[in-house]
Amino acid sequence: MFPMTIIIKGAQIIDGTGKPPTVADVLIKGDRISAIGDFSAKKAEEVIDLRGTGAFLTPGFIDVNTDSDHYLSIFTNPEQENFLLQGVTTIIGGNCGSSLAPLIRGTLESIRKWTDTDLINVNWQSVAEFLSELEKIKLGVNFGTLIGHSTVRRGLLGEIPRDLSAEEMRVVKNLVEKGLEEGAFGLSTGLSYAHAKMTPYLEIKTLTEAVAKYKGVYATHLRNERSKIAQSVEETVKVAKENGLKAEISHLRPILGFEREFEEALKLIDESLTDADVTFDAYPFDSSVVPVYTLLPSWARHGNLEKMVELLKTAANRERIIGDMPKLTGEEITIAAAPKNEFLIGKTLKEFSENQGLSPLEGVIRLMRVTNLRAVVFYRNVNFDYLKKALGHERCIVASNGGAMPAGRAGIAAEKVLNHERSYNTFPKFLEIVSGENQMPIEKAVNKITGLPARKFGIKDSGIIAEGKCADLAVIQNNKISAVIVNGKIAVKNGEFQNVSAGKVLRRK
Repeated sequence: MFPMTIIIKGAQIIDGTGKPPTVADVLIKGDRISAIGDFSAKKAEEVIDLRGTGAFLTPGFIDVNTDSDHYLSIFTNPEQENFLLQGVTTIIGGNCGSSLAPLIRGTLESIRKWTDTDLINVNWQSVAEFLSELEKIKLGVNFGTLIGHSTVRRGLLGEIPRDLSAEEMRVVKNLVEKGLEEGAFGLSTGLSYAHAKMTPYLEIKTLTEAVAKYKGVYATHLRNERSKIAQSVEETVKVAKENGLKAEISHLRPILGFEREFEEALKLIDESLTDADVTFDAYPFDSSVVPVYTLLPSWARHGNLEKMVELLKTAANRERIIGDMPKLTGEEITIAAAPKNEFLIGKTLKEFSENQGLSPLEGVIRLMRVTNLRAVVFYRNVNFDYLKKALGHERCIVASNGGAMPAGRAGIAAEKVLNHERSYNTFPKFLEIVSGENQMPIEKAVNKITGLPARKFGIKDSGIIAEGKCADLAVIQNNKISAVIVNGKIAVKNGEFQNVSAGKVLRRK
């Protein structure tokens, strides 16, 4: 049986390398780009004619910071339609210290802050077993994973955050190495979360020695994203230099009130360019999506959710917490998920608090108690003007930090959640900002979402348009996505999902 052929005619090709567009036809056979040239007289099973449309043909976008595994929707909503419709053909999971493998005890404690872990049955432990299980599912996008530091650490230690012993360090390092051998793309940490925030530098340095050995990526949710963001970036730059490591800072944002500190952090990244491979990712929106417990002051974020809930039961503790929290009007926070209290979804903190006869700070404490700290909120806390400048930084990769939401299928009950725009509009929004403000040439913008992340994460044969490379492609017309091809199959046509799931499970090579 001959492979399917597709010809894309008259394409303005932006190849993902940062070079200006060139016009040519592209011939696809099977899952590869077969040739680039003049095929105006050639026939194929599918023809996409872009002549005279002003459309651009680019590599499929690569989103290196996604949460579909954290929400378990990689299983419950494997089509990942929201990514395809914005031009994304490849996603990376396992970010912010939490992954779905390796599992020491076969449980998913590290993702409890994002979703209901009873949505699926877990029948794997190792990275290899997890990836093999995913291969039984028809995925809409290509998927690769990092190893979550907290996933491994909590699997070994349980719910007690403490330093690793020498023997435990050896065990964790061996698990990281094994996971890398089995195809993980690197290691991630979530250093601002309760279970990892006291992780000593020595532990990070020791574990990332394994990552450097396998030429993987170290991705980190910084230890402090506000007053000490510069020190947190400095820690990341230091380990990248000392271990000769590729480092990625996750969702770097200028938090309101800490713009000066953010500028200091960017300066440190600038100064590292000559001797360290440090990049960061960002999304073009002014709000963060955070588990509600992260609004607690740092001294109160200790232990597991149950211990923090216990802390909230004491009036003296609640009073102290309110005194140490940032001032809130309530309008900057919207409730996105509230397990067993779904009627709260979509309400602002102001609405919730006024309905309870409480101040906004008293209201957020009540929300924490009502949801047992399982709520997720949209928090409008980002300086958008500073953020737009950061998107143009030489070392910025654009990534959504979003995911597909769980969907009911095959008897699986889905959680009710409010979907943030970053999960379905990150890349069109970025392209709209770039073109509207002439911030950078279109070829540089495309490089930030194709060639640069492919190179950084070592995603083989992806991120560029060239003969022999993967036929993962997107067509951009007026900053909107009109067509998407995944592994040689048309998944989006005329801006509509075609119910085609042609994604593959990726392994680091």
